Amino acid sequence: MQLTNRSNRILLPVKVWFVYSSLIVALGLDYVPTGRIPGIPDWVALVLAFWCIREPRVVSMGAGFFFGVLVDIGQGAAMGQHALAYVVLAYLANDLSRRVLWFPAFLQALHALPMLLAVQALMVVVRLIAGSEFPGWWYFLSSFTGVLLWVPLTYLLLLPQFQPVERDENRPI
Repeated sequence: MQLTNRSNRILLPVKVWFVYSSLIVALGLDYVPTGRIPGIPDWVALVLAFWCIREPRVVSMGAGFFFGVLVDIGQGAAMGQHALAYVVLAYLANDLSRRVLWFPAFLQALHALPMLLAVQALMVVVRLIAGSEFPGWWYFLSSFTGVLLWVPLTYLLLLPQFQPVERDENRPI
C-alpha cells in the first residue's frame, strides 16, 4: 500500500487560453467591491504566482505588468502600484519555479507566502511614499488567506490538464 499523496497521472500541456482566462477571472474577483474586509486575498497576485511557478515560459513579468495596470485602473489605486508589485512577484516566482515545483502543493504554499508578503509590503511602501497612511497589520492577513487557498487553487487550475484515467493497451505510458 502506497501512502504518498502524489498522483501518478501525467499532465497534459497547458493551454495558453486557459492560463489567461484564469487570470481574467482573478481580475474580475479583484474588481468585486469588498471594502476594507481583512483577509480577502489578492486573487490576481495568487493566480499570477501560481502560473509563474507552473509555467514560467507562458506567464512572466510582462503579464504581471499588464494585469497590475488593470488592477490599478479597476481599484483606483496609485498608477503603477500593483504593476510594480506584480512584476516583482513574477520575477520572484519565475526565479524560484524550478525549486518550488519539487515540493507537494502544501509546501509550495509555504514557499509562496514570502512572495505574497513581499508584494503586499511593496504596495504599502508605495502607498506610504505617495502620502497615504499605514493600512494596519490586518492588511497582511490576505497573504495568509492566499496561502490557505493555494492547495485548492492548485487542484482547480490543474484540473483541465489531467489526462483521462482510461488505459490504452497499445501505449506504454
